[in-house]
Amino acid sequence: MRYSQFLLIPAVGLMSSQAVAQQSAGVTLDEITVTAARAQRSISDIPQTVQVVDQKEIDEQLKQSGSASALLAKLLPGFSVSNQTISGASESYRGRDLLVLMDGVPLTTPLRDVSRVLSLIDLNSVERIELVAGASSLYGAGATGGTVNFVTKKAQPGGPRVSVNTALRTFTADPGGSLAPEMSATVSGKGTNGIDYVFVGSGRGAQKTYDGAGRELPSDAMLGQGGGDRLVSGNFLGKIGYDFDGGKRIEASISQFYLDQTPKYLTDYSGAYAKPDFTKPYTGQSVLEDSRSFQLRYSDTDFVLGNLSVVGFYNDIKKRFNYSEFSYPYNSLVYYSGNPLSPTSPANQTTLYSERGGVNLTIDTPLDRIWNGAKVTWGTDVVHDKTWQTLTDGRDVFTPLTQVTTAGFALVQVPITDRLTARGGVRYEHFDLSVDDFLRPAAYAAISPVTRFVLPALNVIGGQYEYASPTYNLGATFKLNNKIDLFGGFSQGYALPDVGAYTRRAGLSSTAFACPVATPNCLPLARQTISFTSIAPEAQIVNNYEIGIRGGDGPYKGSITGFVSTSEKGVTFDPVTNLISQQKEMIYGVEYIGEMAINRNFTLGTTIGYKEGRYDTNKDGVLDSWLPNNRIGSPVRGLIFGDYRFDNGIKLRVEGEGYSGRNRGINLTNTVYPIEGGFTMNAALSGPVYGGEAYAAVNNLFDAELQNPTATSVRNLPVYSWGRTVTVGYRKTF
Repeated sequence: MRYSQFLLIPAVGLMSSQAVAQQSAGVTLDEITVTAARAQRSISDIPQTVQVVDQKEIDEQLKQSGSASALLAKLLPGFSVSNQTISGASESYRGRDLLVLMDGVPLTTPLRDVSRVLSLIDLNSVERIELVAGASSLYGAGATGGTVNFVTKKAQPGGPRVSVNTALRTFTADPGGSLAPEMSATVSGKGTNGIDYVFVGSGRGAQKTYDGAGRELPSDAMLGQGGGDRLVSGNFLGKIGYDFDGGKRIEASISQFYLDQTPKYLTDYSGAYAKPDFTKPYTGQSVLEDSRSFQLRYSDTDFVLGNLSVVGFYNDIKKRFNYSEFSYPYNSLVYYSGNPLSPTSPANQTTLYSERGGVNLTIDTPLDRIWNGAKVTWGTDVVHDKTWQTLTDGRDVFTPLTQVTTAGFALVQVPITDRLTARGGVRYEHFDLSVDDFLRPAAYAAISPVTRFVLPALNVIGGQYEYASPTYNLGATFKLNNKIDLFGGFSQGYALPDVGAYTRRAGLSSTAFACPVATPNCLPLARQTISFTSIAPEAQIVNNYEIGIRGGDGPYKGSITGFVSTSEKGVTFDPVTNLISQQKEMIYGVEYIGEMAINRNFTLGTTIGYKEGRYDTNKDGVLDSWLPNNRIGSPVRGLIFGDYRFDNGIKLRVEGEGYSGRNRGINLTNTVYPIEGGFTMNAALSGPVYGGEAYAAVNNLFDAELQNPTATSVRNLPVYSWGRTVTVGYRKTF
């Protein structure tokens, strides 16, 4: 695969790679250097798995879909199947959280873990995608399963270059009612005066979506998360940089993300699968994303202590979610209107706000005076977070949160011999968390078709709290020869407690805070207040162990990696009870990537991943149950592809995507929510036309009727995958 340098990286490193050149019928592995977001290193020295998707492969996948999650699902064996919506609910890497970065800056909201990030990424603005697999603490909290960094395009020397990419996508079930146009334009250049610039603007729209049986898909199949239909979105990236004094650079950038989905109908969750309820028009506000990220960077390769990098950033985030109504059993908890005959409050729709700013400082210092070839990468991070979430009438749904994070880290690399290189480091992080007092709004809930109750408004008392967490990494690479490396390592990552989720659910886990519907204000004074201290979750530390081999010889290149990740405080969400719990857990798996150049025109490749996990259901220290489907929806998944490039420049790509089902008992009573497996095929044809490239693609070539395992896992309710889609497009650079 042109994208696949399936490489290794320490817990404080992300990488970029040069392309692998294909020559004749062979694959030549060049001497490659990589840039961990905080240091440049040779690939053969790095002891943790990294996968790089290059510009050519991004362009290939853009022909079939503009979705970043769809791209990751195809090309990264540890990633889950894409749920095909604007949400990232239940999408994960190795069964854990994936921290999403743009140019090294997190786009996630750590104090309230919501699931809408990948759908915001415009692949037209991306030059390279870097994934570090396994737990990592490079950017602080959130990378318990992995870290993905979308590196935006850089200007090339010369005058203005303009690139345009247009596409029109549609479902064959209803070509006229499902048209989805897309357009992107890029302007970039770099003058001799040291100033360079990149501007990318993109927009897209979508109408109805359909499954393989020709049925219209719902706008909110995963309950509050949003769908993939009836939306408009726009992205803008602007970067201006200046190189001066032979090694110094300053760069400023802004990224704007906008999305607006206007559902036409509510969703019916009461049947055998999620579907639109054509008898109930949607009455809420639109689903909205209006967020932006600012960055200011300074670097100096001639700094007295080595290479210096300073990054300041600020994220301003606004996310509004779907309106939904009470429906047992899948939507059995809503904010209460006060009327048991129509229990859903008209304000039962929330908006999340988050303001996040900080500074990252990194210095890469040679240690040749102590040990020839040794280096240390060290630095500090300071981040300020403020997060709150409200109903549409302005009431808080969880306690407003403010947090200040300070961290320091150091990573040492030592060449023990010509073949053996060791790397190890530590990061120490301290969190000061301010939890405000708030009044949790009254809720209406059901635990059976006839047993319903009211949860009266509850006072949640906050306070000041501290968390402190060191994390470590240690690994080594050994060169068997100049083509094959062995690697192994241990790394740690952590996740902050999702304080917002716990305070939003304050009092829900005990009937002591519930009242009969007939007497909704029955609580005595003593049970009208709860302290955050009594419900506060704990930070989660994840230990990641992996070992593998990578390399290539002649026409073949590939890698295979085995991993185990453990945690004493894993986080599990039960969609039936709507509760979150923490307990001991373990996830394990194997990932394989391979590519064979049959000849100079024809290439075959594959990615295959397996993962599974267990957890301690009753907290007795024994891993007695399988993890729920919303952690691991499909244990086995893979892609096989063939690329053929004709001598006249026309290229044909055919893909087969498959995933297994799952039928595991997720608790001590062996409750099972079956997930169906599936297989589908895609094809894309492209060629040169008028100095550009015209392309056509078909996804789900045979219009297979498939359940989407990731979307189904969110609420244990079947959700169907997209049916056959057709794309035609054209791209050209002037």
